[in-house]
Amino acid sequence: MKNYKKYYLTSESVTEGHPDKVCDFISDSILDACLEQDENSRVAVETFISNGKVVVAGQITSNAIIDIESIVREKLKEVGYDDARYNMDYKTCDIDINITKQSGDIAMGVDIGGAGDQGIMFGFACNETDSFMPYAIDTAHKLAQRLTEVRKKGIIPYLKSDGKVQVTIEYLNDVPFRIDTILISTQHTEDTDMDELENDIIEYVIKPVVEDDMVDAETKILINPTGRFVVGGAVADTGLTGRKIAVDTYGGYARHGGGAFSGKDATKVDRSASYMLRHIAKNIVINGIARKCELQISYGIGIAEPLSIFIDCFGTNIIPEGDIIRIIKDSFDLTPNGIIEYLDLKEPIFSKITNYGHFGREGFSWEEVRQI
Repeated sequence: MKNYKKYYLTSESVTEGHPDKVCDFISDSILDACLEQDENSRVAVETFISNGKVVVAGQITSNAIIDIESIVREKLKEVGYDDARYNMDYKTCDIDINITKQSGDIAMGVDIGGAGDQGIMFGFACNETDSFMPYAIDTAHKLAQRLTEVRKKGIIPYLKSDGKVQVTIEYLNDVPFRIDTILISTQHTEDTDMDELENDIIEYVIKPVVEDDMVDAETKILINPTGRFVVGGAVADTGLTGRKIAVDTYGGYARHGGGAFSGKDATKVDRSASYMLRHIAKNIVINGIARKCELQISYGIGIAEPLSIFIDCFGTNIIPEGDIIRIIKDSFDLTPNGIIEYLDLKEPIFSKITNYGHFGREGFSWEEVRQI
């Protein structure tokens, strides 16, 4: 084959027991608790965890009455943080809460339908997978989700909740050709046999997920390469809301804006506009307008209409990109209120999307198919 283009791309996913994702889950659960009682709640909550300490801070303006400490302990228990030696104990950890109300200066612009902040957001879709996500992040999410499933169902009973997955894909001429490397690091009990762990991960996690024709004799499979992963969670590492934004979006394959998602209500365009652009990009691909599509949008604080819209279809589009932009502007209301109404983002759905990527999963409004 002459003049072919070959490169490698790696993406990462993590399990729900990873400390950063635990923080995302707590923040999104607090948001959902507010929305259950008051759909107009304004929430921007960050969580930090480390070695027996949880800090919840941010702004909440809402008529909801919630017990944040109870939510924190319930969510820590749900993700398997039940041992102070190896991750964190939901029963005995210290919880520090520092919550204020949304700044009146910001609320002044949001109340009239403007964006709550300036910023840039991205959306992306491609036809590499059935989920219209890049192959590497799609596979990494499936492996991470399966890693949690075999733990919870007792298929591999000695696993603990913290874990990371990394997948490297070899591309030829911009098409996924083979899986070059699968790296899985998973927390386990102290008496686990490493050979048994490796065999079980291959048999019960990798084989049910990975397509046979994407693996060959040269594919590298690395399981717990340090040889041991007993101490994990918030004992081995700190966790912070919003630190896994590449996991949440496109695994580094496409760009993303500076703002994270979790803990923010939909008036924050960091979250809602990113969801909307994913929806639009996916439907551009599904409708055959392009095989790959990346969109960028920008907003100014207190201003309802976006300041700019940019599109790149990487030469795969069948009509000019300028025409696609005109179709987008004619078909979608891209004001913050328009996005919230169109995607129904006042519902308490956000803790359901915290783990294994915010995109590429059915059952959410931004993944629905429409004719454009």
